[in-house]
Amino acid sequence: MPRESLRLIQQNNSQSRFLLLDVRSPREHEEGHIEGSANLDFHSPDFMQELDRLEREKIYLVYCLVGVRSRKTLAAMKSLGFKEVYEIQGGIRAWHLEGLPVVRDKV
Repeated sequence: MPRESLRLIQQNNSQSRFLLLDVRSPREHEEGHIEGSANLDFHSPDFMQELDRLEREKIYLVYCLVGVRSRKTLAAMKSLGFKEVYEIQGGIRAWHLEGLPVVRDKV
């Protein structure tokens, strides 16, 4: 639910132990993403190694376009021992449909 995710972002965004993670492609990320999100391409051959390098103790909020990649990422993170991982259900599409803000990189 995007509104609940927005509350989680607002409550934790200023903390260094919180990371908003966009697992779409770099091109998708440039076309529009949630402000402050880091991009980690789900389809990258190094995705699992990059995921494995992240700190286990942080709070993560993961999203993709509609939820397929984020659900798979959530499951992978839990299997790797991450403590606190959430997803934006419905992805950035649901976020956008609720009228929540999206940042576009200049291309």
